[in-house]
Amino acid sequence: MGKVAWGFTCSIDGFIAGPGHDMSWLSATEPSAPETTEQLAAEVGVIISGRAGYDAAIAQRDERDELTSAAYGGAWSGTEIILTHRPDELADDPSVVALNCDIREAVRRAQDIAGDRNIQIISADIARQALEHDLIDELQVFVAPVFLGDGIRIFDVPGGRQIDWELVEIYDHSPRSFGRAYRPKRRR
Repeated sequence: MGKVAWGFTCSIDGFIAGPGHDMSWLSATEPSAPETTEQLAAEVGVIISGRAGYDAAIAQRDERDELTSAAYGGAWSGTEIILTHRPDELADDPSVVALNCDIREAVRRAQDIAGDRNIQIISADIARQALEHDLIDELQVFVAPVFLGDGIRIFDVPGGRQIDWELVEIYDHSPRSFGRAYRPKRRR
């Protein structure tokens, strides 16, 4: 069974998307090296994302470029699960599996689909829910040299608990947008 990873590129000031899930800022940053992108994309069997991000991607379809229009810049293929309270509204989109369930059930179903490949969570809110249940095995973070000033924060949980991480890998192929992988230090 693969691991459950939360992966994202963020701005230096801690945003994973601009206002309205805008991703155009990624085009101005240094892309990850092709070998890093290909490695990460090959490991992922299922992506779990949220409805707000899905809706924003559809609405911004004509504005997004090659880098931001598809997961891993188009290098990935697999199953995308969209968590939504209105799955029937996505029934006509054969590119996604729409589920109305909690994160534990979504991860269980994703593991059945992914087999030995990883599950990648790409939504801050869904990752927050997964962290509440200690479901995240790895954090894959790339920091782009840009300040967004506003948008969707990486992690915003007023009154939440502290989560400590330990370094497991350094992605050194893109020195301008440094990347790191961490695993959570599990509570004992």
